[in-house]
Amino acid sequence: MQGKRAEKFYITTSIPYANAAPHVGHILDPLIADVLARYHRVKGYEVRFLAGTDEHGAKIARAAEAAGKTPQELVDENSQKFREMHRLLGIEWDDFIRTSDRKRHWPGAQKMWRALKDAGDIYWKKYRGLYCVGHEAFITEKDLVSGKCADHQREPEAIEEENWFFRLSKYTEAIRSRIEDGTLRIVPESRKNEILSFIADGLEDVSCSRPRKDLSWGVTVPDDPTQTMYVWLEALTSYISSLGYGQESQLPVTSYQCWWPADLQVIGKDNLRFHAAIWPGMLLSAGLPLPKAIFVHGFVNVEGQKISKTVGNVIPPEDVIRKYGADAVRYYFLREFPSHEDGDFSYEKFEARYNGDLANGLGNLVARVAALGEKVSPIDFDLKNDIGKEINAAGDRTFVEYKRHIAEFRLNEALADIWTLVGVADRYINEKKPWAIADENGLRRVMINAGYLIGGITNLVEPFLPETASRIREQITCADARIEIKKGAALFPRL
Repeated sequence: MQGKRAEKFYITTSIPYANAAPHVGHILDPLIADVLARYHRVKGYEVRFLAGTDEHGAKIARAAEAAGKTPQELVDENSQKFREMHRLLGIEWDDFIRTSDRKRHWPGAQKMWRALKDAGDIYWKKYRGLYCVGHEAFITEKDLVSGKCADHQREPEAIEEENWFFRLSKYTEAIRSRIEDGTLRIVPESRKNEILSFIADGLEDVSCSRPRKDLSWGVTVPDDPTQTMYVWLEALTSYISSLGYGQESQLPVTSYQCWWPADLQVIGKDNLRFHAAIWPGMLLSAGLPLPKAIFVHGFVNVEGQKISKTVGNVIPPEDVIRKYGADAVRYYFLREFPSHEDGDFSYEKFEARYNGDLANGLGNLVARVAALGEKVSPIDFDLKNDIGKEINAAGDRTFVEYKRHIAEFRLNEALADIWTLVGVADRYINEKKPWAIADENGLRRVMINAGYLIGGITNLVEPFLPETASRIREQITCADARIEIKKGAALFPRL
């Protein structure tokens, strides 16, 4: 008899532009996805976690020209830098898609185009509009503040050209109804309301190509070599091209058939319209399922200001990671930042969190228990009779809140739940004063409860701080009715 197959969980990040090296503002997307992927793996799910880089468009072409490189050379360099950031942060994706990959991505992008055209949703039109290179998109007057794009603080370019258009307006009601009834879940509620407000007046058809004479760096429009596919249309297709969509002739049973629709797509708030309006419209036109949920996080600011080369507050991630360690960086960005809102980075706040929560909190707790318990280790125990009722109750309460907050994508609050349990363990140690207990059996009883709490804390913290969880288990393990304790190096030396 075959065993039950594991439930699947497919999670994606938005794919950042490879026009420049990553900065600390690029940490949140893959980090949130990594935590949720690890959490589901621990729960026994079969997980697929996709990351990648968006490598086409005018922004890339202009950055390459300014750097004296070909677009391919530029994206090769920068895509590798994003991979290196992931490696340094301990982010473990299962697949990394690059949109300049002609073998893996282009067939799916072109298949999507043909599906939209077969549905009667691609048509030719002469158009004049305002093009924001920062967004790689046409914008309207209402998106401007003092004549400039509100997000990029640059005047858009007035462009008049003949392009192919996607009939997005046709799907306004279908998209709205699926968001309202939760078929396409948008989290948080404020972003759901934002996109519904945007849709309320009806969606406009969108340009989905650019003349190839003006933009040769991109996927060629099928059956029209004079046009390049609009970068957003083909980049969005990466979520399924990475699964083999468009490569069916080479793959008898594609990953696409196994994994799509995505269970969760993690994006920044500036990507909301593309992922919650254009992308669902494309999928509906092509007769494909919509993703189940989209989680929209806020921006990373630095000392209260938006990250900008002009301001001079662009911080390479590797600078922070190499100074403080990967798990310290993971902790700060996941704990300090409200999951649904903007957050702020500063070295002063970082070091306060590090010393307060990591060095004096979790690190100090593990060091105390390891030092006190090593002399009576190993300790066998009975879960029913040796663990105090209050200890058990505290663990149960924490676990319930922790699961609820992760289900709501409130990762900062899930971490707060764990640190509540750290506080419980600290108070227990302070009340029982194991350093003053002369009786070995009495010391064992206290160490059983302390070790049990640390075992629970380690399990809960593992998706967030995987390296730290591994290092705690080297000193304190609680499994199979036995606790083993061995003193080791400090987890987080005080700064």
